[in-house]
Amino acid sequence: MKGHIALTPPATTFRHHKPKPFAPVDFDPFEGGADPARISEAAHLTAQALVQAGKLNNDPQVRDRLITLAEDEGLEVVAELWSKTPARSLPGALWRMYAIRSATVNNPESMASFFASGASKAEVSRVIAGAAEPPGAAELCEMTSSILTGAFDGEFDVALERTAAYCRIIALGQAEQADAAELAHEQRAALMTRRAQSLIKTAEDLEASAALWRRGELD
Repeated sequence: MKGHIALTPPATTFRHHKPKPFAPVDFDPFEGGADPARISEAAHLTAQALVQAGKLNNDPQVRDRLITLAEDEGLEVVAELWSKTPARSLPGALWRMYAIRSATVNNPESMASFFASGASKAEVSRVIAGAAEPPGAAELCEMTSSILTGAFDGEFDVALERTAAYCRIIALGQAEQADAAELAHEQRAALMTRRAQSLIKTAEDLEASAALWRRGELD
């Protein structure tokens, strides 16, 4: 995709695009526009505007549109604007939360399987993530929506930490399933292992972003 793309402000009616399908937790960076400085500036300004809109607006319809932004606009649009920004920045953190939610909504059964495999080894993370019991596909979709709701309710650091905890559980589940599949499906096992490692890094970045937010330094 080329050129500068700006997201529609939350208070207006979003355009509707067909969302781009994504494999579970497989969100690679997209190519940005021709001017990195303008892309970066737009990313930071738009992220700040969305978070501020969520804090100031109690309209449930506006809040719902913020939560479903990736589905309404298409995840590729969100990616083009935010995925090139530093992981430990406001737009970088928002991108990761939206991408994790999209991976869950698009592949709920797979994510539930990973969650079930990893949850028993991560009791603390399970509590922080806040999934309902039993944490099946529908419950995980609801959980990721509630995390974004919390982000736009003003508890952004909590939303970041919940997403990080969720990433850690999914990563543990992927690693466990990779070990089980290694002999029969070596390539699939290697792919799941790489994704698990990537998710651990994502969790670390989200946790660091939460600390920056609490100090007023996440921008």
